[in-house]
Parts: sequence; structure tokens; C-alpha cells
Amino acid sequence: MGRHRRYFPVPRGLVPCLYSYHLAGGVQTMKKNETDLHPFLIRIWHWSNALIIFVLIITGADLRFTDVDIFSDYGFTVNLHKYAGYLLAVSFLFWIAAYQILGGFARHYVLSFKDMRSIPAQTTYYIHGHFRGGANPFKASPSSRFNALQKLAYSFIMFIAMPLIIATGIVFGNIMDFYALISATGGIRVLDIIHVIVGYIFVLYLIVHLYMATLGKHVFSHTKAMITGREE
Repeated sequence: MGRHRRYFPVPRGLVPCLYSYHLAGGVQTMKKNETDLHPFLIRIWHWSNALIIFVLIITGADLRFTDVDIFSDYGFTVNLHKYAGYLLAVSFLFWIAAYQILGGFARHYVLSFKDMRSIPAQTTYYIHGHFRGGANPFKASPSSRFNALQKLAYSFIMFIAMPLIIATGIVFGNIMDFYALISATGGIRVLDIIHVIVGYIFVLYLIVHLYMATLGKHVFSHTKAMITGREE
């Protein structure tokens, strides 16, 4: 007697489901619900900008505080801080150019009426809801990457603080070339105060930014998204 194959009934709808599952890439893809969030150009800018700002903070602290002695060569520290500042200016221009290429600049950074209405709920979430396990009222998407509070913070940093620290840094690094401008704007002391205050703002922003980066689905979800471009 020949062997008889046994056939089991397949529930209706299972075959299309399995076919879709195969096309989707298997179990790993089925378990993840990822969104393409951060374009490659923005990720390149983000990490290079982070490195530049880190160098500026370290060298700035070394130059500012006599008790801090990170680099033994003062001249090297001055030059490193100066040229890192030039790189920051280039990075800023790259950021502007990237959004000209990618589009969506106003959509991601300019506050809309809808954003303004969402501020109370978003603030409540950060102050209270997150610590109680509440859901974030904002869901990032390719068309809207930042919530209202993020837009406010990023707009202040990129449109006010960044130009200020770049401009004062360039003038500081070339005092003799800009001597007339320095004198007309209150002297070297005023320039120093502006540059240092904005520097402190960047340090404070960095601390808050690092903390906010841990508030994703998992502690490193936002950080991973800025590496891969995709977020769950």
C-alpha cells in the first residue's frame, strides 16, 4: 500500500496572511511597527553637530575656568575652540541646506495653531503623565516630527541661540578684525557676557535634550531612531 498524505484544513484568510507575512520579512518585521522618521542628511547633521558642540563645551570650560585643566596647551585649546566654532557655523549652514533639499522646514519647526492648542496636554504629560505611565499625546510622523514644546525649544536654539553664539564666537576669535564693531556694541565685556550666557544656555539645553531622549518607548528608542532613521 502506498503512503497517503494527510491534508489539514487551512482556515480561510490564513494563506493571504502568510503570504503578506513572507513579503514583510518574517517574524522580526511583524513584531515591529517602525516609522521612517529621520532622513539621512538630518542624522548626519545631528551627530556631527553633537560632536562639535561637545568639543566647544569642553574647550570653553577649559578656557573659562582656571580650575579646569583638560588640555595642558593653552594655545591648542584656543585654536581648537576657535576652529570648532567655525565648524559649527558650517554645520548650521548644512542644516539649512538640508531642509531646503528635503523640504518641510516650516512644518517641523514653525508653531501652528494646532500646536499651540496641544501645549497644555503636552506639558501635563512631561510633568505628570509620563511618570504615571500615561500615553504621550503626540505621535511623531514623517510629516510632523516634533511636538509643540520641542518646536519651541528647537526654534529658540536654532534661530536665536545658534546665530548668536556663532556670531559672537567669530568676532571673539578675530578681535582685531572686528575691533570697530566690538567698540560700537559696548566693548569686549558685552561680547563676553553674551557669548558665555548663550554657552550656558547650550549646556542647559544639552542636559534637557539628553533627558528627553530617554522618554521614548524604551530608554534608547529615540537615540536608536537618530542612528537608523526609524522609530517604533
